[in-house]
Amino acid sequence: MSYKNHAFDYMKNKALTDRSKAMASLELLMDHAVGIGDHSTGDLYKELDAALDTLVDAEDRLDILGSLSEYYEGPLDEGNPPF
Repeated sequence: MSYKNHAFDYMKNKALTDRSKAMASLELLMDHAVGIGDHSTGDLYKELDAALDTLVDAEDRLDILGSLSEYYEGPLDEGNPPF
């Protein structure tokens, strides 16, 4: 496996991890909001926003990586990757 394949795998796995982290956070916040700091609604909204931002970012990265994946399914010297 080449460096670019490893780098691609890292980026994909990082995005998948971030998506899982965000989903777990949202589930905890929606079902068990008592875990929020001083239990203020401001803290809850802040944490909900942060989890949603992480989820959106991860999904966007996965979409982009999906469009690049055709370049990384075979040997990288075949075809012309966009970078």
